Amino acid sequence: MSDARPANQERRPRPAASGGRRAESGFEIAPVYGPGDVADGLADRLGAPGEFPFTRGVYSTMYTQRPWTMRQYAGFGTARESNARYHQLLRAGTMGLSVAFDLPTQMGMDSDAVLAHGEVGKVGVAIDSIDDMRLLFDGIPLGEVSTSMTINAPASVLLLLYQLVAEEHAVPGSALNGTIQNDVLKEYIARGTYIYPPAPSLRLIADTFAYCRAEIPKWNTISISGYHMAEAGATPAQEVAFTLADGIAYVQAAMDAGLAVDDFAPRLSFFFVSRTTVLEEVAKFRAARRIWAAIMRDRFGAKDPKSQMLRFHTQTAGVQLTAQQPEVNLVRVSVQALAAVLGGTQSLHTNSFDEAIALPTEKAARLALRTQQVIAYETDVTATVDPFAGSYVVESMTDAVEASVSELMRQVDELGGAVAAIEQGFQKREIERSAYSVAQQIDSAERVVVGLNRFILDEEDAYEPLRVNPAIEAEQRARLATLRAERDNAEVDKALAALRSAATGTSENVLYPMKDALRARATVGEVCDALREVWGIYRPPDTF
Repeated sequence: MSDARPANQERRPRPAASGGRRAESGFEIAPVYGPGDVADGLADRLGAPGEFPFTRGVYSTMYTQRPWTMRQYAGFGTARESNARYHQLLRAGTMGLSVAFDLPTQMGMDSDAVLAHGEVGKVGVAIDSIDDMRLLFDGIPLGEVSTSMTINAPASVLLLLYQLVAEEHAVPGSALNGTIQNDVLKEYIARGTYIYPPAPSLRLIADTFAYCRAEIPKWNTISISGYHMAEAGATPAQEVAFTLADGIAYVQAAMDAGLAVDDFAPRLSFFFVSRTTVLEEVAKFRAARRIWAAIMRDRFGAKDPKSQMLRFHTQTAGVQLTAQQPEVNLVRVSVQALAAVLGGTQSLHTNSFDEAIALPTEKAARLALRTQQVIAYETDVTATVDPFAGSYVVESMTDAVEASVSELMRQVDELGGAVAAIEQGFQKREIERSAYSVAQQIDSAERVVVGLNRFILDEEDAYEPLRVNPAIEAEQRARLATLRAERDNAEVDKALAALRSAATGTSENVLYPMKDALRARATVGEVCDALREVWGIYRPPDTF
């Protein structure tokens, strides 16, 4: 992708080094780096912190005046149980909430749906209606806390429920601050919690951009995510390339819908993983900022510097955690968190050491938060901006990651862009190939995983995981029955009919009738079903 490459990528010749290892992205890491390994024109590729091309960070002061936002991803069981965990985290010093939803909610299904059986409250909190959302945020000052919601196909539904609850407490949309993931393209690639086909999904995302600009102006309308691709096996280069390609598709869809790029692009955000390979991860984050800045300026004509900034949230690598000797995960998470901070993240979630076994216990979640607090307040990495700037190895690796990413993005462009490439299975095949290679390396012990294939214990210590009460599903079903008996069902039917009508046309923003339906106590499943009736559901090509 030519418009994403910085000028003067020629590297000075260096003899191939013996004994070097390969980076996760495939290029060689030399045992020693020197001035000759850094291409000419470094000053132009770096810029100043807070200035184009933002290699050194999106803000001039970064962490020297305040640290990143410390989030902890949490949610399980009922809304009441998750609410108690959020209050615990806030008391422990977390700066933002990050909501995990159960699989039925992620798929736009109510807890009493046939396909929801056995999954209610298991991997996140079950949210079926505004009643559940009220319980989830009971006693939490929505005008003061920043809330991130990991939700994609039904993202607009959950955002509107959040706004409705805030309005009940006299908190206007202009005071709300947070993020919805709202990134359905990566669902087709890596996770599978999609509902609608790509075209109406992009229409819903563009409608959300427009709605938030008018009604919730401080909200980050999308978190374009490479994290789940990385968890599925993507290399750092694949993670960035396929994420930015999705970003291009979202920007183009919004512009095709009539939005001006500088009206919505400042609210775009991204979501990446942070692995234990510290140097490559730092290089990855720096390269991603540089590439995106060039794309927004040169491809889309963005003039506002905020439109050119790649602001991102980071989560430590869950896929690198082990069930064996789980306490070792505390060390892994610390290293991963440090890589994210050195790479310039805007917010961070640190995984709990027991997440390879079960949902985290309260103590484990608190230790994960303490990991961030130690980095922020006991080390000196926050004393200066971009401490690795000018490092021979990091600058060389940043250029190498950038070259790998640009080549992959060129291939996506040649296939017709992110959506066309998804339909041809390109990203999925590339990620599966990388995942298989890593699995082989672990199985053969070529890739060392401490406690798994080396330094193994004969007997593991006993561990008591957090368990979700199976009675939750029955409780949610009962709550839904009560809701449907108490509400004005004629009003709900009228509101859902208006939503279907808006979805059938192309000129009306569907979020406004959707909000009316949710206010009337329509459920998440009923709203999503109304859109399913009009837009259909997505079936991947290999299931035809």
